[in-house]
Amino acid sequence: MAENAAPEQAPAPEAKSSGGKPTLFIILAIVNMLVVMGVGGMLYMDKQKKAAEPGIEDVIQGEKEALEEEASAKDFIGQLVPLETFLVNLSGSRGRKLVKINMELEMSSPEAQEEVEKIKPKIRDYIIIIVSSKSYGEISTKEGKDALREEIKNQVNLFLTKGRINKVYFTEFLFN
Repeated sequence: MAENAAPEQAPAPEAKSSGGKPTLFIILAIVNMLVVMGVGGMLYMDKQKKAAEPGIEDVIQGEKEALEEEASAKDFIGQLVPLETFLVNLSGSRGRKLVKINMELEMSSPEAQEEVEKIKPKIRDYIIIIVSSKSYGEISTKEGKDALREEIKNQVNLFLTKGRINKVYFTEFLFN
């Protein structure tokens, strides 16, 4: 019998890793879900950051509001401080060209007005120096007078601490 019987075959090795393919599949599914969640989280955070940043509409609206405030501030006339009459020799005239100027300074606040009242001699000195450095040709035109206004305003504002001059008004401007 032993001869007729085929030698016993060793039992076929069973796939012990039959759970290996499903385990690999589960791990890949979990990794895939984590990647999708990470990308979704980054997109959400980017959207939140963009929502916090001002868009073009916000910038346009802000500019519009700033222009409206500036326009309303220009329409408002603050306290006016009159200065005494200036009689100044113009540059290069050797005393033959005089200018007589009366002006008022528009102040931004009552504190600035008080400060200007205290330092009027200093302001008058600066204005005399500025005007006497100009020639007749420089200040005889409208553009020249506007430039003189701006220069006076900017120079006086440099040493004011409690406010500023909004505008300089010439109430009299005569050449002799």
